[in-house]
Amino acid sequence: MDSIISNSSEYDQSIDWVPLSLTFVEYPKGNIFGKLLALFSLTPFVILSGFISLILFRRDLHTITFFIGVLLNEICNTVLKHILREPRPVARNKNLLYSEYGMPSSHSQFMWFFASYMLYFTFIRLQYANNKAFKEFFWKVAGAVLCIILACIVSYSRIFLQYHTWKQVIYGALFGIIIGTIWFTIINVVLTPYFPTVISWKISELFLLRDTTLIPNVLWFEYTNIRHEAGARARRRKSISAKSQ
Repeated sequence: MDSIISNSSEYDQSIDWVPLSLTFVEYPKGNIFGKLLALFSLTPFVILSGFISLILFRRDLHTITFFIGVLLNEICNTVLKHILREPRPVARNKNLLYSEYGMPSSHSQFMWFFASYMLYFTFIRLQYANNKAFKEFFWKVAGAVLCIILACIVSYSRIFLQYHTWKQVIYGALFGIIIGTIWFTIINVVLTPYFPTVISWKISELFLLRDTTLIPNVLWFEYTNIRHEAGARARRRKSISAKSQ
């Protein structure tokens, strides 16, 4: 016991330790609705995890450039916060853990960047590729509505949990929509024409990068190709099994 105490006393007491508040979210104790909103406020981190998974397994240039836009959006938010320097609500200013600036809301800006970009991607990038146009349109609308609902819930959670004011959340949404619109335009007008050149580079071959921008409907294309490949493999297995008998 004495050795443990002596070892602990060797730590430098002058070091000022601060918590990493990236995913730390508080909610009113015993409030189920508040707890649910606190969980929804973690949605941006779920989306970021999805991005990393897609990039690792798909290696698609459009996904990579979309993710770069997400990072640029976060950089813009940090710059704006230090330019505007508007504090968070009083309830959060009392807590040293959240002493950073609150204008604009980073959660709101992230979600509305993502939602606006996905709307453009869904209705401009994805095109009908079969005769089930109504069914595809229904899923497009459903996906777009889901993105908007998630953005609204996350934005409202920041107000309910008193991390931001209405103004900070609204400005975050506006900045997110504007940056999402600009970045989608840059990708589709400026960067996309260079994708075929990029994938021809040796480094792109090394990392197995690919370009799917010329495919009208990526989901339908991959679905039909996987079905065709699975069917061909099944037929080969049956043929080999029949010959072995």
